[in-house]
Amino acid sequence: MNQKTESILLRAVTLLAAALTVGTLLFLIIYILIRGIPYLKPSLFAWEYNTDNVSLMPAMINTIVMTVLSLLIAIPMGVGSAIYLVEYAKRGSKFVELVRLTTETLSGIPSIIYGLFGYLLFVIQLHFGYSILGGALTISIMILPLIMRQTEESLKAVPDLFREGSLGLGAGKLRTIFSIVLPSAVPGILAGIILAIGRIVGETAALIYTAGTVAGIPNSIMGSGRTLAIHMYVLTNEGLYTNQSYATAVVLLLVVTMINALSSMLAKKLASKA
Repeated sequence: MNQKTESILLRAVTLLAAALTVGTLLFLIIYILIRGIPYLKPSLFAWEYNTDNVSLMPAMINTIVMTVLSLLIAIPMGVGSAIYLVEYAKRGSKFVELVRLTTETLSGIPSIIYGLFGYLLFVIQLHFGYSILGGALTISIMILPLIMRQTEESLKAVPDLFREGSLGLGAGKLRTIFSIVLPSAVPGILAGIILAIGRIVGETAALIYTAGTVAGIPNSIMGSGRTLAIHMYVLTNEGLYTNQSYATAVVLLLVVTMINALSSMLAKKLASKA
């Protein structure tokens, strides 16, 4: 087999893989839209949930609160840890390698393990009970490795000439990081945050054990509440509201798409300013 034949074969395999991926994605989206759109009724967006309207509005509000609270906890910790590993820690040290190995290991742990950990620590030991706060803390631990690794790679991608130029002009280490390095790495950091948001919105196992499945809006973050993904799971599991679960899937799909679109626009604007 000559080089030209190998190139054609490799291109064909690549195109086939891309076509299968795009085709599967389109099939899932079209299937969800066809099954869910006919059941998107005004009653589905009522402020309070009951067995007549099966409203998803409380779950949507809980999803937004859970996402914001989890990001407020995970982003400072993840970005701060990445800054230390890249900018302050000695390069090639065994400590840095150990932290990276640990982070990669945490990224591969199933979400139900995080749920059991959150249940034992936050629900039982700290007496939070089933609560939005317990769920947010558990989710923040889950997405922390993702944000940390993505931020680290983004910081490492910033050329050292930027740092050397800033330091040569008399700027301090801290000012160089926050004025030169971080703005240049913002698009990559936002990419990690977008992936984290997608994981938060679609998570069920960890939140069932920590946030609970109450179909209502809690009075505080110490109250129990279900997210959209849990709401869809519960409706499907009960077997009585399968059509409404498809409608919830449509809303969930739209929410994720809107979040990704807004985040991408923000990343492009920040990248152009940087």
